[in-house]
Amino acid sequence: MKNIRITVEYDGTSFAGWQRQSGAFVTVQGVIEVALGKILQEQVSLAAAGRTDKGVHARAQTANFFTESLMELPRIVHSLNSLLPKTVRISDPLEVDFDFHARHSAREREYRYYLLEEPSAIYGRFAGCSFGKLDVALMQQLAAIMVGRHDFSAFSRESRDNPGKICTVKSCKWYSSSERMVLRISADRFLRSMVRYLVDAMIRAGKGTLSPEEFSRMLESGVMTTQLNPALPGGLFLWKVRY
Repeated sequence: MKNIRITVEYDGTSFAGWQRQSGAFVTVQGVIEVALGKILQEQVSLAAAGRTDKGVHARAQTANFFTESLMELPRIVHSLNSLLPKTVRISDPLEVDFDFHARHSAREREYRYYLLEEPSAIYGRFAGCSFGKLDVALMQQLAAIMVGRHDFSAFSRESRDNPGKICTVKSCKWYSSSERMVLRISADRFLRSMVRYLVDAMIRAGKGTLSPEEFSRMLESGVMTTQLNPALPGGLFLWKVRY
């Protein structure tokens, strides 16, 4: 028996998220497990560092699985990439210790959210949109106050997997890339849809419809006192996982 770690890159536009689901829903985990089953001739179950939502992408998702196959790792990856859709790519196979778990062993995860101020036919597939000018300096101030240990209940969907809502944000900053703004945020853990709710709140603040004081109160209290909606999923990327 071997424990194999892989890196997964995917365009999440046409997937119903990472996590395997019953019925006709096509997920990233599902298509990889089916392909691995054909290659290894055994049932395989993947663990992943982050369970991305429908339409969310990954530059470097980390996953692992156990197998009794003696097939060489490069051959497994080559076969996977031959069977998988072009929107999913596997790389960096590595045999790891039995106690390695892609989710539980991770120390830090980094997400990036790409944002446009106006709709774009070219960039729109991989970016959210504010539909108007933003006060970037104010958004940068709000990003800065998120660094540290906070209760992010006000900026998340309920999740059975996370009985606690405390996360430690290591860094959070906006920067420019081509014609897009990018939020780069890293933390020890993230709640469900947390980054997208934070982006929506900062967009509202940047457009003047949410005060910095109200944003701070929600961060301090953990209570969503102003109705928020998660920003569009196409702008969000799971960028890197650190172990």
